[in-house]
Amino acid sequence: MRMWVRRVLGQHLLRRGPVSALLCRAIPLRCLQVQVGDRAELSKVFTQGDVETFSKVTGDRNPLHLDEEYAKTTRFGRTIVHGVLINGLISALLGTKMPGKGCVLVSQEIQFLAPLYPEEEVWAAAEIKSLKRSMAYISVSCTVRESGKMVMQGLIRVLLPENKGC
Repeated sequence: MRMWVRRVLGQHLLRRGPVSALLCRAIPLRCLQVQVGDRAELSKVFTQGDVETFSKVTGDRNPLHLDEEYAKTTRFGRTIVHGVLINGLISALLGTKMPGKGCVLVSQEIQFLAPLYPEEEVWAAAEIKSLKRSMAYISVSCTVRESGKMVMQGLIRVLLPENKGC
């Protein structure tokens, strides 16, 4: 019979085991490649073709994203980009710019505040709010460049990559 010892890490309950051991291991601050206040941005224009490709890959055939005639009858007035595609832009920002290569998304709490329409340029922004052990707590947002409309915001927790030379 295997027994699991539980302990609280922040607000989350983790089981002691191989995965939680990786999450709980402290990295000395001098070894981190990032620091509180670091920021990064990335922009993207999602096309209707991107939305259709995503629908084919995932099977999400909601007409709100694909059928212009149907979408005209909704509160949005036209087709909208899937929220998961917007969230994917945040993933790209975290994995390529900051914290960068090797980081792992552990949890996220996000809110979608307004629709993003195909062909609108959206800016994803991320800022490190705190560092604890091997975790970075990062505030994120996505804003339409032209109008300033915020379409998504939230807080994401990522596991930072190990600095092998430290």
